[in-house]
Amino acid sequence: MPACKQREMVVPAGTGKVVGLAGVRRSGKTFMFFDSIQKLAAQGVDRRQLLYLNFEDDRLHPIRSEELDMILRCWHEVFPETVGRHKFLFLDEVQNVSGWERWVRRICDTEDIEVFVTGSSSRLLTRDLTTALRGRSITMEVFPLSFREYLAFRGIEVVPHSADNESLLRHELESYLLWGGFPEIVLAEEPLRPLILEEYSSLMLYRDVVERYGVRNEKLMRELLRFSFRNTGSLLNVSKLHRDFTSMGFSVSKNTLFDYLGYLEDAFLLFLLPKREASFRKQEHNPKKLHVVDTGLIAAFQAFPNRDLGHKLETVVFLENRRSRKDLFYYADGSEVDLCDAEGKLFINTCWSLADSETLRREKAAMAFGAGQWPNAEGKLLFHEYGSGREQETPAAQAAWRYLLRL
Repeated sequence: MPACKQREMVVPAGTGKVVGLAGVRRSGKTFMFFDSIQKLAAQGVDRRQLLYLNFEDDRLHPIRSEELDMILRCWHEVFPETVGRHKFLFLDEVQNVSGWERWVRRICDTEDIEVFVTGSSSRLLTRDLTTALRGRSITMEVFPLSFREYLAFRGIEVVPHSADNESLLRHELESYLLWGGFPEIVLAEEPLRPLILEEYSSLMLYRDVVERYGVRNEKLMRELLRFSFRNTGSLLNVSKLHRDFTSMGFSVSKNTLFDYLGYLEDAFLLFLLPKREASFRKQEHNPKKLHVVDTGLIAAFQAFPNRDLGHKLETVVFLENRRSRKDLFYYADGSEVDLCDAEGKLFINTCWSLADSETLRREKAAMAFGAGQWPNAEGKLLFHEYGSGREQETPAAQAAWRYLLRL
């Protein structure tokens, strides 16, 4: 089993519940399983009591839910000493088996077993586990590496109060925005990264969207994915998008575009951030803001991926907050707030540089606007490039790298 680098998220064991990990493909779910298996073995668990299965292995495809009992039978036949003993079963990409959740519930009722599952569909979180297991599951979202994890994977130390280290960290943040946080990409040589990202985008598009949903118009779906990735951090107007695609020669309805966007969300490829409104109905009628799950994927669709760094930074800040909470919104009413919560306790604006006086004026006005909307909220203005001096970094105006490292 390969060596595993430590992630911030730990897969819990001994909870008495089915543990589900859901997230975009290649985000590290499998290696989190490997890490858990190695830790259990290090704690003295007999390796014969540990079983890992990947349902994307062609030797297991296709498999029906009624055939899953063969797993336990074969396990007991090969290792008869495990019968009646506590076991740990790890099922990777389990959404490939229709009806898997009913089988998992049954064996948890009849066997002394802990079950762990992964999937690259949000249905694992919102429907499959919660519906079938009714309070007997723990679901966790797995994202590509955070900036903190990115530095740890690259062996880069954070040294407080060091100007040289600060310069290095700022440079690494630019690299992180460009190449993203997929573990394989972070560890790969730079010339290979664009090729791997192109492979990822094609694999995710066809395996997790086209095949899963039986998408007929693959060309349209690919163009929609391209549009979404190239417009991260921007508002999505589906009516305008519909007009644009129609002018490009696509015969498509607005409802189809909404469906296709939903498929991309389900595969964790993008997030659609709603506008903060008093009613859900108003939220649904307002444009949503696009955020890609990893800024590195943009390089697969953009000839000059070092452009639009401000929008990429905004997306990274969104993802940093989205890891721990879902009640996030943007707000706009004359001025715009990039990110806020439902309770009025937090609002964040992000910009690339404060060097331009007009940008500084606009961002200060937006912060004043946010403070007027939510007087008791903690407001943050995050930026990458300083203006005329370091005096601009205050508790309310902070360098983005420092915020992402929680310093």
